[in-house]
Amino acid sequence: MAKKSTKKVAKKAPKKAVKRATKKATKKAVVKKSTSKKTATKKVATKKVATKKGATKKITTKKVVAPKKATKKIAVKTTVKKVPSKATTKKASAPKKQSAAVIPSVSLRIGDVAPDFTLHDQNGALVTLSDFRCQNVVVYFYPKAMTPGCTVQACSLRDSQSTLKENNIVVVGISADPVNKLKQFEEKDHLNFPLLSDEGHRVADAYGSWGVKKFMGKEFEGVLRQSFLIDKEGKIVHVMHKVDTATHHDDVVNFFKNRG
Repeated sequence: MAKKSTKKVAKKAPKKAVKRATKKATKKAVVKKSTSKKTATKKVATKKVATKKGATKKITTKKVVAPKKATKKIAVKTTVKKVPSKATTKKASAPKKQSAAVIPSVSLRIGDVAPDFTLHDQNGALVTLSDFRCQNVVVYFYPKAMTPGCTVQACSLRDSQSTLKENNIVVVGISADPVNKLKQFEEKDHLNFPLLSDEGHRVADAYGSWGVKKFMGKEFEGVLRQSFLIDKEGKIVHVMHKVDTATHHDDVVNFFKNRG
């Protein structure tokens, strides 16, 4: 009886072991399968994501970079086009300086009777040339009141009034400026002699002091800077066609002094 029981035990033991081994094997297999699936899915997902990211990066890079390069090229082209326009502007704004030329309309000669005239002064009063008979008179024409050269000339005559009076010389200035502007000229520079308004340049025409001027390649009409020295009898004794505004007062005084 004892022998039989041992045999049965021995026979039953392998079956349990096989079952256990089978369970373990199946568990491992399941684990392996599940892990392999997970890893597979991870790899696949990773690849897909990577390829998607890579694809998006490539697309965006192409789209973004292309327009930037295009805009840079366009900007360079526009700057190149602007360069010649600047060069032409500089050439046009730098004309060569030319000396002024004057063409008088009438020419009075020494010994001629000075054309008489009556004009309004800076105060609106009428002044007539023939009223200064028995005196030496300087009738000087100047282009425009309160301009640099005309101011120098007028102020020099202003400062020489005492010397001029000693030599019995009367100064009369004539321009095409209106009366109100002549008043401003007088007040601004404290001038002390008559400034006559010849807006229609009628008197300037009579003395040949209105004409065509050429300056900087342009031609225009205007009052010419000239001085006429008239003696006590009303005759022209000297004509200054080229006047130095800085020494004009001295030139006038010296002429009458030397004439006696």
